[in-house]
Amino acid sequence: MIRTVCVTAFTSVSLSTFAPSFAHAADAASSLPVGSVAVVNGVAVPKSGLDDAVRIVTARTGQADTPQLRQMLKSGLITREVLWQNAEKAHYDQKPEVLQAPAAAKVGTAIQLYLKDSIHPEPVTDAQVKARYDQIAASLGKDEFKPRIITVGDEVTAKKVLDKMKSGQPFETLAKDYSVAPTKANGGEMPWLSFPVPVTEGRTQGLPLALAQTISKLPVGGTTAQPVQVGNVWLIVKLDAKRPTQVPAFDQTKDAMRKQLETLAIEKAAAQFTGNQIKGASIQQ
Repeated sequence: MIRTVCVTAFTSVSLSTFAPSFAHAADAASSLPVGSVAVVNGVAVPKSGLDDAVRIVTARTGQADTPQLRQMLKSGLITREVLWQNAEKAHYDQKPEVLQAPAAAKVGTAIQLYLKDSIHPEPVTDAQVKARYDQIAASLGKDEFKPRIITVGDEVTAKKVLDKMKSGQPFETLAKDYSVAPTKANGGEMPWLSFPVPVTEGRTQGLPLALAQTISKLPVGGTTAQPVQVGNVWLIVKLDAKRPTQVPAFDQTKDAMRKQLETLAIEKAAAQFTGNQIKGASIQQ
């Protein structure tokens, strides 16, 4: 079903978006100050900050502490330092909102204001909204599915949850107790999803291929007999309902479509702006 994608571009700059720019912005590698992971315009980025970020992400998502995760988070910290330095040069550290913010939030508040004033996305036209609606409508399958998903960080926990389910404990209760996904509060409930069946890569409405395949093969009321691994997490899936795809009329969805495209335009402008900021910085890592 046609859904609005909610992304906050001002308050959360995508880490992976800007990582490739460092290949152009970084100086030739040399020895870093003790206890640092990078130096931005002469200012060290402390390793303790990276360690804290890794702990938070692994605790919240169940991801493993891998070199790839550390590189992504390090890129985010470097981006944050670049933006903070430029915001400070533009005196955003003296804005009333920043002065009134708690100490731990001052840098983030200054960066948020700096980005909000600096990013100028292209306007979204009526023709773009209609084209997006037609594109999504054409990508849907004849049926749509209403799944519930429990997401855990390791296979041992996934099998433990399955054992408890087989002993009679409700899926919704186990989702609230064990899932690490935001949907845990709603018992793992997902929105209606539609994609063509048989499932093929690139036509799953953004779902991982293995997950879409699993959902499409489950009978209504059925649950996966084994956990499904997707990246660094394991999923247990239940199909609550299935029905013919209901495509809402354009007039019912055009406002949501416009907001979605405006969000994407903001993300694009944010990527361009931040990429240029990074290119202008001296980064050593």
